[in-house]
Amino acid sequence: MERHFDEQLTVLKHTLIKMSALSEAMISDAIRALCERDTSAIPRIREHEDQVNRLQIEIDGICLRLIALYQPTAGDLRFILGAVKTNGDLERMADLAINICEEAERLLENPLPGALTGIQEMAALASLMVKESLHAYVNRAVEQARVVLLRDDRLDDMKRHITADMTSLMQKDPGVIKQALDILLVARNLERIGDHATNIAENTIFVVKGLDIRHHRE
Repeated sequence: MERHFDEQLTVLKHTLIKMSALSEAMISDAIRALCERDTSAIPRIREHEDQVNRLQIEIDGICLRLIALYQPTAGDLRFILGAVKTNGDLERMADLAINICEEAERLLENPLPGALTGIQEMAALASLMVKESLHAYVNRAVEQARVVLLRDDRLDDMKRHITADMTSLMQKDPGVIKQALDILLVARNLERIGDHATNIAENTIFVVKGLDIRHHRE
């Protein structure tokens, strides 16, 4: 029975990794659509959303079976419960990527109000946090999880800078208010993706150390 449990736990980890990779791809494609004004990736983003939704149901089913059939204890039980939370965070990241895609579609209708270097940098950091947080979770790597927590502070700073830039731009040119607000929404969605990656990092520390560090970081 222990061998079957380990096999199913490995399936759970691989499915989480697959779901994370899809969410990362959606974020990357949505930013490419925005910054390169390339609509070719949009259908792929929506296709990936359907795959993420199916994986969410599959992962929940795996977790329920592991608990019901094997009655895991201690660290394994925390891992499975954390996987349920991580599953929800990954699905929400995909939803946020869809939000960015929709904002990109609106922005494609008009000239962009200036360069989007800050958005590209923010997206790169958010995607890195997604990758690192999931890697930390499946490998129970506490130090890597702590790195993700630190990166979240940097992501918040980048969002504040973009907010200041767009606010200044709207004050100078009221004609770009609509586009600037959409860019602010993109930045907000990227910040929230980082928040979900942070949740996964916090789950990692809970699984490995049994510490709930939400709201009172170490």
